[in-house]
Amino acid sequence: MTSKFAGVVAALALALAACGSGGGGTTGSGAPSGPGTATTIEIGSLYEPQNLDNTAGGGQGVTEAFNGNVYEGLFRLTDAGKVENLLAEGYDVSGDGLTYTFKLRRGVTFHSGKALTAADVKASIERVLAEDSQSARKGNLKVIKSVEAPDDATVVVRLSSRSISLVYNLSYVWIVNPAAKDLATAEDGTGPYKLEAWKRGSTLSLRRFPGYWGARPANDGVVFHYFTEATALNNALLTGAVDVITSEQSPDALSQFTGNPDYRISEGHSTTKLLLAFNDRKAPFDKPLVRKAVASAIDDAKLLQSVWAGHGSLIGSMVPPTDPWYEDLTSLDPYDVELARKELAEAGYPKGFRFTLDTPNYDPHPTAATFIKGELAKVGITVDINVITADEWYTKVYKNRDFAATLQEHVNDRDVVWYGDPDFYWGYDDKQVTAWVKEAEQARTADEQTALLKKANRKIAEDAASDWLYLYPQIVVASSKLSGYPVNGLNSQFYAYGIKKS
Repeated sequence: MTSKFAGVVAALALALAACGSGGGGTTGSGAPSGPGTATTIEIGSLYEPQNLDNTAGGGQGVTEAFNGNVYEGLFRLTDAGKVENLLAEGYDVSGDGLTYTFKLRRGVTFHSGKALTAADVKASIERVLAEDSQSARKGNLKVIKSVEAPDDATVVVRLSSRSISLVYNLSYVWIVNPAAKDLATAEDGTGPYKLEAWKRGSTLSLRRFPGYWGARPANDGVVFHYFTEATALNNALLTGAVDVITSEQSPDALSQFTGNPDYRISEGHSTTKLLLAFNDRKAPFDKPLVRKAVASAIDDAKLLQSVWAGHGSLIGSMVPPTDPWYEDLTSLDPYDVELARKELAEAGYPKGFRFTLDTPNYDPHPTAATFIKGELAKVGITVDINVITADEWYTKVYKNRDFAATLQEHVNDRDVVWYGDPDFYWGYDDKQVTAWVKEAEQARTADEQTALLKKANRKIAEDAASDWLYLYPQIVVASSKLSGYPVNGLNSQFYAYGIKKS
């Protein structure tokens, strides 16, 4: 979701692209580098957190502001898509692949002053796995059978089955002081910044943490400024109220910055997919032919052009080109109105049908919903658009599964595996796909994993489990005085500690 619930639902994890203009803000170990200054970096964003707890539906906004900045994990995903040691100095794996032993970095303290111990890591992992957790990693980490802390510097994780993605998934687990209170509005992490203030609907300020275990950030602090629409955000950059826009959502506005030496435009690699997600449990979308007909009735290329003006791409599946198991599957359900009519007739709906499309109230969802309504009318399908808030979406669609179809953004890479979970909100249930996804996670080699997930992805696309409308571009626009900022759309994270202002 580059939605506010991407962190919850796909929220919903890392793909991988080359670093761009920011460059050079980190050491090989993943720690921030560069001399500190008295500079505050003003960051503009459309994604304010729902709350400050990524196990309680904090959404994309809290990932953007806090991941790597306020909270750290045992491992860190770089802007280039590599997993590096962070709070873990290293680890060993048993011969059967079922036991991981992690050694912790010494000299790390939480912002409260408490020293980091293995017990804190154990509690943080268990927090993600708790019954009431809304973490996007919860399902992936259910393979963990137990977590032990035999001494202050050692964590032992035992698995119920092999998990080739364990270290990758642990990069999403924030290490939190278990004694901390009110984590929806406060924090106690180990990162280079601590929370200074959060003014809901306006700003979130982070100040450099003097006791940070790693190298000092390249700035003294950052302020995230939140906007509800792209025009105001662009105006803030033009007037100098902000220094950088984390993700440009108004391609028409790029002309204001193109060719202007005061600004730099960086187009990185996104993992954000805009989905028309069907409830595959309920008629008429329980029939693959109906889903395929809907997909073929919508001109995705025209939608992408109208929303993104030539930026972004079509992918035909849940897998972006940066995933190892990517294949171009756009030909499986091509735009073909006559084919759509034929498939509807074969499915028993020659005159079409009517359904409600639950649509989040923030861009680009209302625009996309209106476009889809017009496209489907051509084949006799009537769409009733129901615009809802992000909170309503989470409760109605994700939690209660009370929907026929919905629009949603899924930001994570490698998230095709959710189609192997019949309990996920869209309800796709294919035993062969579930088996392939399970076998892929237990694979002994990356090549074996890739081959299995390619098969799963093709079957999902053949069934039109969802309609993957397009892959977002990742466009960062910044003052030319700035350097050291990330430019790739890696699951909404935005490391701020390397940013310098000349």
